[in-house]
Amino acid sequence: MGSMCAGSVRCYAAAVKAGTLLVDLDERRLPLRHSHHRYRIDGPNGLQTLTVPLVGATNNMAAPLRDVLISEHGDWRRLHWGALYSAYGRSPYFDYVADDLSRVIHGNQRFLHEFNSQLHEVIVDFMDLPLVTRYVGSGDLQDTGSCEALDLRGRIAMKRPDDLPITDVPYYQMWTATSGFVNDLSILDLMMNMGREGVITLTQML
Repeated sequence: MGSMCAGSVRCYAAAVKAGTLLVDLDERRLPLRHSHHRYRIDGPNGLQTLTVPLVGATNNMAAPLRDVLISEHGDWRRLHWGALYSAYGRSPYFDYVADDLSRVIHGNQRFLHEFNSQLHEVIVDFMDLPLVTRYVGSGDLQDTGSCEALDLRGRIAMKRPDDLPITDVPYYQMWTATSGFVNDLSILDLMMNMGREGVITLTQML
């Protein structure tokens, strides 16, 4: 798969099923790359899509992901943190992961894949996911050894339903009383609401 920004719960369920996640840093020309620099959360004002601004146009971007630069336009880091705090500040596990998450959100990453990989590491470590992650180039994908890997490139784009054989499983969410259960949110939602028990939800979806 390509480098995803706090990928969806469904994406992480597929990754846990595979056991090994190969992140292709040479991936290019994905339409709008929505899942690469955007993630969706639910909060007091309903669904919200948070976007990491990039340098240059994102439509059919020719550059490989390893070369995609982050733009600091619009004070987005402060806005993302404010949105996450508003949505999850009172969630069961926010206080336990807030410091690590804040260091990534307020970091000085220049490249999108750096930001995404640091978020991914926080998520995997905090949730204790049984997942091995390898960062590779397109040429390396032909030599995956005996790893059981699932190719998600181009299969998850946020703007359209994916075709993964995964069943959405309801779990505790902060805002169920006002908006009902919302599926296909960022893995951050599951992490904040369920902590390490979130891996049970992920395995139940398979």
